Amino acid sequence: MTLYFIGIGLNDEKDITVKGLELVKKADIVYLENYTSKINCNIKYLEDLYGKKIILADRKLVEIDADKTILENAKTKEVAFLVVGDVFSATTHTDLYIRARNMAIKTRVINNASVLTVVSITGLQLYKFGKTPSIPFENENVETPYDILKLNQKNNLHTLFILDLNPDTNNSMAVNDAIRYLLKVELKRGENVFKDSTLCIGCAKLGSLDQIIKAGKAKDLLKTDFKNGMQCLIVPAKNLHFMEEEAIKLYY
Repeated sequence: MTLYFIGIGLNDEKDITVKGLELVKKADIVYLENYTSKINCNIKYLEDLYGKKIILADRKLVEIDADKTILENAKTKEVAFLVVGDVFSATTHTDLYIRARNMAIKTRVINNASVLTVVSITGLQLYKFGKTPSIPFENENVETPYDILKLNQKNNLHTLFILDLNPDTNNSMAVNDAIRYLLKVELKRGENVFKDSTLCIGCAKLGSLDQIIKAGKAKDLLKTDFKNGMQCLIVPAKNLHFMEEEAIKLYY
């Protein structure tokens, strides 16, 4: 039997690949990881297209109880583990994959689009992105994302901030709150890394028909309504390629 790791893309039920859909339809059990990201549609739409009942897998089920659920089932059944975006964008999925392999469970991976690649719609060149930090909701004493931004800026690299998902509201941290966090740490540290005038690009619901991409100074993006859904914040490198500069103009 097999444990299939299947990326389902970022927007809706139709973003799954044909190969992924074929494997989901033949699966006995289908899990959807729902604590690192969310799809931009109702889960029922996925169930209708896939023809399967979907079990929502929270952090406890995947990281603690997998031996008794996902991995145990995969010993005797065809199990599909669905991931919003691409399969291994989050470390927790790699951990599950390693555990399955160590238990001699047959595995197969079907990749898909990820926020790590879709951000290229901003015009920023992917190979010029540095380390990708996450900003958690509980960040009162957290400064690592700021430190990573400082390092990336020193190396003239773009910084993509992944914003934490709130499982209660099923939405991510807002771009506005991420900017406020960086300004707060900047005020505390006073290192001239992130200012009101810093160029930023805020994104919401990337990959969807109603995606929002807005470029401008940090103080201007604070006033922008990015609505709901998954969001991310990009702080470009200080020195941009002329094509990057042209592309960003589309989003002012």
